[in-house]
Amino acid sequence: MSISSGAVAFSEVAHDRAALALLYEHPQWFAPIFAELERRKVPFDKIFIPDHFYEIGPQKPAFKVLFNRMSPSANSRQHGSGIFHTLAYLEHLELQGIRVLNGAKAFRYEISKAAQASLLKSLRLRFLPSRIIHSPHQAVAAAEGLRYPVIVKANTGGSGKGITRFDTKTELAATAAAGRLDLGNDSVALVQEFIPARGGLITRVETLGFKYLYAIKVHLTGQTFDLCPADICQTATGQSLENACAVEASKAGLKVEGYEAPSQVIQDIERIVRAAGIEVGGIEYIVDDRDGNVYYYDINALSNFVADAPRVIGFNPVENLADFLEDEVRRAG
Repeated sequence: MSISSGAVAFSEVAHDRAALALLYEHPQWFAPIFAELERRKVPFDKIFIPDHFYEIGPQKPAFKVLFNRMSPSANSRQHGSGIFHTLAYLEHLELQGIRVLNGAKAFRYEISKAAQASLLKSLRLRFLPSRIIHSPHQAVAAAEGLRYPVIVKANTGGSGKGITRFDTKTELAATAAAGRLDLGNDSVALVQEFIPARGGLITRVETLGFKYLYAIKVHLTGQTFDLCPADICQTATGQSLENACAVEASKAGLKVEGYEAPSQVIQDIERIVRAAGIEVGGIEYIVDDRDGNVYYYDINALSNFVADAPRVIGFNPVENLADFLEDEVRRAG
């Protein structure tokens, strides 16, 4: 029996033929990989996090490999309670010797943009100048020494959720004093410098098995560039731009094109994903229009791949992902 949306079950009673399980939260995002595995007749189970619970007991799961597809933006879909549940479950499985793709270490980086910045610093890579706060009243002091505009970004978020731009200290102070500063799910946020994007674009690089897979350029419009080009999220008036993350940018009316990333960027990004334990993910970077330097700013353990991939990049990465999952199942025995 597969666990799917609407079902409540222990993962331990998954299909006894399936060595592979996919843990997920968004009901539509992963239809392509589900369909590809079904086309190949690869047995797998679906674990739908909003309905999931598990037992600390004697039984091990039937599956040998779990692929974590939990999203940090789940809070925007009323599924935020599953974020830290997922972290606990991944740690539970790893302690039992289950092979977890994008496991607890990767997921900790996925759900903490503060940790991402620290990781980039440890790797001596450029990152957005950042201050970490845990209360709105700290925002103005934290921004001292940063160049305005600044952005305040929730520590745990996704698809550009919980990001606001402030052009002046007065504007930031007024918003904080009015209690309208969103620190997100864990009450932690980053105060960062706004980086003007050279050419009005950002770049996202996808990786698979710790290796470069492809890259895309996303050309920003005046509307989205208005707020935070590094995270395409809202207009200056605070209107949310749904589906405006890089992998779904074409759905938001943004121009997306395939791109071959420079060799140094590829080396940097492969270092990042290895250090973060992210087997399948995407890294975004921006080139500062003021000095031409590359700044890495978003480390994603969740990647849906670009929409209309064969047209944009010339191949279907879902097929590469299915190959990877089949190889992992074979290695797990």
